[in-house]
Amino acid sequence: QVQLVESGGGLVRPGGSLRLSCVTSGFSFSSVVMAWHRQAPGMERELVATISQFGAGTKYPDSVKGRFTISRDNDNSMVYLQMNNLKTEDTAVYYCNALESYNGTPRPRYNVWGQGTQVTVSS
Repeated sequence: QVQLVESGGGLVRPGGSLRLSCVTSGFSFSSVVMAWHRQAPGMERELVATISQFGAGTKYPDSVKGRFTISRDNDNSMVYLQMNNLKTEDTAVYYCNALESYNGTPRPRYNVWGQGTQVTVSS
């Protein structure tokens, strides 16, 4: 019943920008923490952005801090990821999902993943 549909990926040159969108359904969106993950070839899935229930708090790892911005629209159950100054190492499939909590270990709330959206950064 939980559905996550990512879009907005594509091919972009280093230094370029992309805005990813995630449409969700099947759960009480405004009640949960949301996040974006990515998985590059040969790498484990990693958390790249987290946003609290009402958008007051956001967190990013050092690898993307200052370049990525996560936001949410609780009225429409959507979460976004604005990516600026993209680097080749940002190439990955990007996924959205809910987390159990904002603080502490960031574990997925549901065992459901969308098909993701491919981001390729290459010259």
